Amino acid sequence: MSDLTCFKAYDVRGEIGVNIDEDIAYRIGRAVAQHFSAKSVAIGFDARETSPAFAAAASRGVRDAGSDVINIGMAGTEEMYWSVTEFGACAGIEVTASHNPIHYNGMKIVKSQSQPLEDLGDFQAIKAVASSQAWSGVTGVGRELERSEAARKAYVGRVLSFVNLPALRPLKIVVNSGNGAAGPSFDAIAARLQDSGVPLEFVRVHHAPDAAFPNGIPNPLLPENHSATADVVKAEKADFGVAFDGDFDRCFFFDETGQFVPGEYVVGLLASIFLEKEVGAKIVHDPRVIWNTQDIVVQKAGVAVQSKTGHAFIKQVMRCHEAVYGGEMSAHHYFRDFAYCDSGMIPWLLIAELVSHSERSLGDWVKDRFAAFPSSGEMNFKVADAGKTIENVLSAHRAAALSIDETDGVSLAFDDWRFNLRRSNTEPLVRLNVEGKGNADALAAHVSEIANLLGGTGA
Repeated sequence: MSDLTCFKAYDVRGEIGVNIDEDIAYRIGRAVAQHFSAKSVAIGFDARETSPAFAAAASRGVRDAGSDVINIGMAGTEEMYWSVTEFGACAGIEVTASHNPIHYNGMKIVKSQSQPLEDLGDFQAIKAVASSQAWSGVTGVGRELERSEAARKAYVGRVLSFVNLPALRPLKIVVNSGNGAAGPSFDAIAARLQDSGVPLEFVRVHHAPDAAFPNGIPNPLLPENHSATADVVKAEKADFGVAFDGDFDRCFFFDETGQFVPGEYVVGLLASIFLEKEVGAKIVHDPRVIWNTQDIVVQKAGVAVQSKTGHAFIKQVMRCHEAVYGGEMSAHHYFRDFAYCDSGMIPWLLIAELVSHSERSLGDWVKDRFAAFPSSGEMNFKVADAGKTIENVLSAHRAAALSIDETDGVSLAFDDWRFNLRRSNTEPLVRLNVEGKGNADALAAHVSEIANLLGGTGA
């Protein structure tokens, strides 16, 4: 068996020509179809240069396994998710490397009803078959069904169902697609809004898909990429800005002053929106930064449920609790009525609806939350020995902690501050998040003290 090293913790990802190529894409497509004895598999791809060829290779593999391919063309990961549900497919594959470097590509895979793969039962089993090429006998070759237009129409209808279109008032919104896959999908949403008489004005930035990524790989989480959106928001006097990553399953917000709104505050804001729509609903959040979200959920008489970080865990917990919404500080937002999947388009529509009916700006909505629950944001430290480094921090603080939580990494909470430490699944990194209650200066001191204990270098 030739082990495929492109299978990572949650998805398939590799360096083109090194550990992922068209042959491997074929093998993975065939293994997915064979593993699920699939009647059909939905396949989409992002804007990278190799993505159409990789998708075509995966399609050949699916059809050689005797399964039909539902071809949705260039599309975001969330469009693949919704196509699996909409068309009743047995599985779905999105060829994408999201925000990884330009010489990378990969795949995101789900099974029926857009459910994430189980690690051992599905993901590792698919890896084993793709590695060994132990193909089952088939009676015939599957068909390729062109469904790109129907898939996008169904997707647009679903994301727009989350907001009351007549309630949207005139707003100017900056949209930065990062030359990724978001542009055409956004245009389809904008066209439907215009046809419905919705008075939104959009300022498009780096909008056209471009495999060369002339403005850099679309990763709006990086501070050095914020100005590309923030500067336009300020220049255009826009109501807010939104920026997408390469496959637009994540979105990032900028308020009317161009200030970046960290993901943990967006989670709290979206939780508030859903609890206004559905009293007593359950909200799922990850364990890294929690106090702002939990405070909002309590105020709104909802139920907060904590989950381990990562889409497979969040989706599983949401399904178990029938939660209306789930969010991660990394800007992944999940919706019960979107097959429990993450979407980068639904959040900005919800924020537009909120700003419209409240007549409060996005900045007004979050500034008090910044002050009440200051947060460090996630910081990465490259260290020689992650276990020893984390223990250094825990030894210094364990005795004074009011609680210790090991849902994901380890979190220690005190009267007025809290921190979470996690190891990276794929790199020699330790990830740190620190949050506080109402005292940004004290928070900064805690951050500095823990950073000194961690040592290493920033990454």
